[in-house]
Amino acid sequence: MTIAVRYFTRTGNTRRLAEGVAAALGVAAESVEAGLSEKTEAVFLCNSVYAAGVDDAVKAFIADNKDKIGTLYNLSTAALLTSSYKMVRKLAEENGVTLSEKEFHCRGQFGPLHANRPTAADIRNAADFAKGVLV
Repeated sequence: MTIAVRYFTRTGNTRRLAEGVAAALGVAAESVEAGLSEKTEAVFLCNSVYAAGVDDAVKAFIADNKDKIGTLYNLSTAALLTSSYKMVRKLAEENGVTLSEKEFHCRGQFGPLHANRPTAADIRNAADFAKGVLV
């Protein structure tokens, strides 16, 4: 099975989550700017909520790679919202991308809110989630 882990982060928090997932799956975590070079059966998209939305780089990744994404799995961090799933689902639908109903979300640090998030436990849980959906 072909697997990719892509992430977008402004602070490095979501990159840490992506690196934990990638290590558990035996692949490299790369920025969404790297895109996909080939059709990939499972794409784990680690992203964050900024100002109540996902970044334009995440939107561009989905649109630019829509023909290369088999199933997209959403993993998100956010300080205030509970998930980016609804936003990513809308983007997936607009681009004809299959988005799994299974998702992972944890708190992300924003200034003094949720200090040191994601934690080591959050990263382990994200890795376990990714391994679990591939079974």
